[in-house]
Amino acid sequence: MKKDLENLTRFHRRRRVSRRRFMAAAGALLVPLRAAAVAETHPLPVKFDPARDTARDVETALDMARATRRRVLVEVGGEWCSWCHIMDRFFAANPDLKRMRDANFVWLKVNFSKENPNQALLARWPKVAGYPHLFVLDGDGRVLQSQDTSTLEAGKDYDLIAFRAFLVEWSAK
Repeated sequence: MKKDLENLTRFHRRRRVSRRRFMAAAGALLVPLRAAAVAETHPLPVKFDPARDTARDVETALDMARATRRRVLVEVGGEWCSWCHIMDRFFAANPDLKRMRDANFVWLKVNFSKENPNQALLARWPKVAGYPHLFVLDGDGRVLQSQDTSTLEAGKDYDLIAFRAFLVEWSAK
């Protein structure tokens, strides 16, 4: 990316491209860099962690979503939640679906447990009936969908077709 920006600067000097067009092109190159920098300074959790600052995690996820034109997909659950672990295994066993999820959403795990029920954060969103629970947020943090995951289940696993349809329906693209 840095090399692309340097090449763009040289092009600007040679071609005398308008400042507005130059700034727009440079900004387009910097957006992914900003998202990467945000993720480096405050990486999102890969497990449910009661010690996390979830308000900060949500802000980081929203920054990443805005920078990459994706939505945020929040999974509320805990390490105690068997269906949360089944969901992790489900995505690991279905790499195409995981790629689809990650291409369209910033994935964020928010802990709900006795140690930390995250009441302040979860009070801002619709009530959760069971776990795991998914929330789809737009880049401004508005809840677009509150999803009970039991409708995505099939027997003792998740339903590939139902989950794919959910991701397609709520992706930003």
